[in-house]
Amino acid sequence: MWIGYEAGMPTAIVLANGKETQVVVPCKLDKFLEQQGLLPKSVVVELNEIAVAPSEFSEKEVTDGDRLEIVRIVAGG
Repeated sequence: MWIGYEAGMPTAIVLANGKETQVVVPCKLDKFLEQQGLLPKSVVVELNEIAVAPSEFSEKEVTDGDRLEIVRIVAGG
């Protein structure tokens, strides 16, 4: 899913959970997650094989060619 495209805006392609995803750049990680329909507080993220703390989501920039692994946190037993 890709939300927020407007003609003339620069875009990047990232690989999110093995799927190519287009995103308008610049884009912070928290905004990228929201665009994908994910709540930033409900996921664990690796950006280019490095774990990102939720407190850093608003600081990390998603750029062309980045690889993201996103895992949803679920409660249960």
